[in-house]
Amino acid sequence: MRMYDIIEKKKHGKQLTEEEIRTMIAEYTQGDIPDYQMSAFLMAVCFQGMNEIETAVLTDAMAHSGDMVDLSSIHGIKVDKHSTGGVGDKTTLIVGPIVAACGVKVAKMSGRGLGFTGGTLDKLESIPGFHTTLPIEQFYEIVNQVGISVIGQSGNITPADKKLYALRDVTATVDSIPLIASSIMSKKLAAGSDCIVLDVKTGSGAFMKTLEGSMELAQAMVRIGKHAGKKVVALITSMERPLGNAIGNALEVKEAVETLRGNGPKDLQEICVHLAANMLFLANKGSLKECMELAEMAIQDQSALRQLEKMIEAQGGDSRIISDLSLLPKAPFQREVKAVTSGYIHDMNAEQCGIASMLLGAGRKTKESKIDFGAGIKLKKKTGDHVETGETLGILYASKEQLFESAEEEFLRAYTIKEEMADPVVLIQARVTEEKVERF
Repeated sequence: MRMYDIIEKKKHGKQLTEEEIRTMIAEYTQGDIPDYQMSAFLMAVCFQGMNEIETAVLTDAMAHSGDMVDLSSIHGIKVDKHSTGGVGDKTTLIVGPIVAACGVKVAKMSGRGLGFTGGTLDKLESIPGFHTTLPIEQFYEIVNQVGISVIGQSGNITPADKKLYALRDVTATVDSIPLIASSIMSKKLAAGSDCIVLDVKTGSGAFMKTLEGSMELAQAMVRIGKHAGKKVVALITSMERPLGNAIGNALEVKEAVETLRGNGPKDLQEICVHLAANMLFLANKGSLKECMELAEMAIQDQSALRQLEKMIEAQGGDSRIISDLSLLPKAPFQREVKAVTSGYIHDMNAEQCGIASMLLGAGRKTKESKIDFGAGIKLKKKTGDHVETGETLGILYASKEQLFESAEEEFLRAYTIKEEMADPVVLIQARVTEEKVERF
């Protein structure tokens, strides 16, 4: 078959066969199909879409384009979590230890941040000595002994996705639900877990800006999981404002530890408990209500905090940070940002907050950018709060004072303050399963 014919077929909205999709992905991965032809195909998908079966086959072909992680040497049910990214999203550092403390194995491969969204690996690497690159056998051993390990992708996992993602990024073909869903789920399928909970963000700080788009993406990914024989649940969670009060790597680690101590921000703890409960539910630990109680208890009795401590120690990190947060990197300079008017905060654009943090050095402008682990923002006021003129909205942290001016301007632009009270923020907006969609 010719790539020309596949492009022509999809251009007219016709369904591709399994053989056509698998052959196309295999040949593109091998370098036998040029980028200009694959670009034409991706654009055709953007205009014509792909049906459920096509998307499932595409995902499976991408997952099998490289190594498939075999977790069979890890005892029990393995559960994974994936977030579509956001500002202040340190949920893996909290949810993983909670689930492990409740007796379910978490063998997680995470990624780095780019732009205004933070990456779990960057946060973990702000812990002195912590290794995110481990031999796969050691990864398995830590999960068996400790219950949880988080590392970067190792080996040759989903090379087709790496090539396609880079191509989509420069050909304006990123915003296609089948392409987004297959990209995310191919990595999850290759990672080998039995059950997957998806945290699909929606709002100003998310990739999907609307609830409708987020729901469509969540349903597509849940259907892919069903075709692959995986148990998958998706929660649609708000990213209209940053999650928690900390933005930036070491700052977010501190907040994760405080949350596991039982002293974290309410919005962060609420989302983490729901995510953990759904992971436990998929692992057959009880009803959803019972799993919520288990997750809450793991925070109350500090068993989840001890799990995080054990994981840090097992991966070479300085576990003393659990009791002494001052051992984490800290920026030498800080600046308070004051409100220029009084009233109620109606909106705080999460993306602009993330960009402000990136300007301080906490994020990457390019893949090669070096991160300042101590840089970031600590929020003092969020959506719904009342603020007086001159009151502190947030504190900026940086290694150089000259970074403050542009970051402060961006941060202030994120806030919309009005005289009337703001509507409450709905943190968890929907739950998507194979059977139904529950809207909250």
